[in-house]
Amino acid sequence: MARFTTKKTKNFKTDSPDSYEYGFSYSTDSYKYILKPGLNEGVVKEISGIKNEPEWMLKIRLEAYKAFQTKQTPIWGADLSEINYEKIHYYLRPSKGQEKSWDDVPAEIKETFEKLGIPEAEREVLAGVKAQLDSEVVYGSLRDVWAKDGVVFLSMDEGLAQYPDLVKEYFNKIIPFGDNKFSALNTATWSGGCFVYIPKGVHVKMPLQTYFRINSANAGQFERTLIIIDEGASVHYLEGCTAPNFSSSSLHAAVVEIYVKKGARCQYTTVQNWYKNIYNLVTKRAYVEEEAEMIWTDFNMGSKVTMKYPAFVLAGKGARGEVLSMALAGAGQHQDTGTKSIHLAPHTSSSVVSKSISKGGGRTSYRGLVNVGPHAHDSKNTVICDALLLDENSRADTYPINKIFNSNVEIQHEATVSKIGDNQLFYLMSRGVTEEQARKMIVNGFIDDLVRKLPMEYAVEMNRLIDHEMEGSIG
Repeated sequence: MARFTTKKTKNFKTDSPDSYEYGFSYSTDSYKYILKPGLNEGVVKEISGIKNEPEWMLKIRLEAYKAFQTKQTPIWGADLSEINYEKIHYYLRPSKGQEKSWDDVPAEIKETFEKLGIPEAEREVLAGVKAQLDSEVVYGSLRDVWAKDGVVFLSMDEGLAQYPDLVKEYFNKIIPFGDNKFSALNTATWSGGCFVYIPKGVHVKMPLQTYFRINSANAGQFERTLIIIDEGASVHYLEGCTAPNFSSSSLHAAVVEIYVKKGARCQYTTVQNWYKNIYNLVTKRAYVEEEAEMIWTDFNMGSKVTMKYPAFVLAGKGARGEVLSMALAGAGQHQDTGTKSIHLAPHTSSSVVSKSISKGGGRTSYRGLVNVGPHAHDSKNTVICDALLLDENSRADTYPINKIFNSNVEIQHEATVSKIGDNQLFYLMSRGVTEEQARKMIVNGFIDDLVRKLPMEYAVEMNRLIDHEMEGSIG
């Protein structure tokens, strides 16, 4: 989650007036590489060549590109018909490489991330940080105390170079490129992202964090993240996302693969705050072994379209999964979010709490799959979907699918849709609160049980972002 600041953004260009406070950008004239728009086999080879990758990775990329060409764009979710793949830049490299000292980061890049609060967050509450601008990680660090314990926190490119056998073992396994059109696109063109390995029994008590920033118009950002939590270990990984307020659209299509070994625990928190020109089409999945736990904490704001369904495969006896999801859609936005809960082993359990807020004619959708296999006896799943509509023109939908192949299980699904009531507003306003403040208080109360799952500093920041989104929502 990006720990954004409220510093002024003077000296940065914006294409149109907007209340979005992270809409600044800077010139790409100093970029080291900007490939021409469009995607073909030559572009895939060029990306791999720039990175000096092993032959086996190039082979996977080319196979994924062929799959991308044959797979149809999904028509069952949000409207993706306006995506023009030929106008997108598939690789943009802003600097010569990743810096380990903040002082060595190029001045314009440093200024960009300073305005997002990265140095402060790194010093105060983070075990390590990666900052990615467009296609490459430009800065990375890890505190010595965790490095001494054997924690590996690298960019994905570094991970491939330094741990090729480990990457080859896990890459493209839980999310094969044939899974969907956008996992194929990511596998063909991936750049950046993180490689994380937590050794057996190591508990990283401070979050690791990555910041993803799109800076260029018509940019494609296709980071790849691979996280391996060894037996009995634990980590909390956070990511945040922002982009400039360009009028043209950009595409963000990430893939995240997580492996949680026996008795391990992983919490993965996302706070996206994209500008409304971004198509955010992400595939995230975790493989959870015996008595291990996976928690997805997912906050979705901004973007023109989001389609994201973080999943876990509960493959070991007693494995646990939890999803805490919040989506906020304003005018011209469709947040199509949800989860996939796959139970393969006995005595597994999963819970999903999904909250959505629609305002200004925006649309939210919960799209969830619960699949309990024939060997997953004595397993439990609970899904709770709560939607809040702030006006007559907004919309919320729920699309649950349950596939149950064992009769000795407990499955629960609950969904509610509500509006901010006149009585609620009257009660608060009669005590001296303005209508806008009253609406903010109701919305903050609506999502409070999710925000409380965040570390204190991030919970405060999350509430600030919600307040900012709610400004001007009267009517």
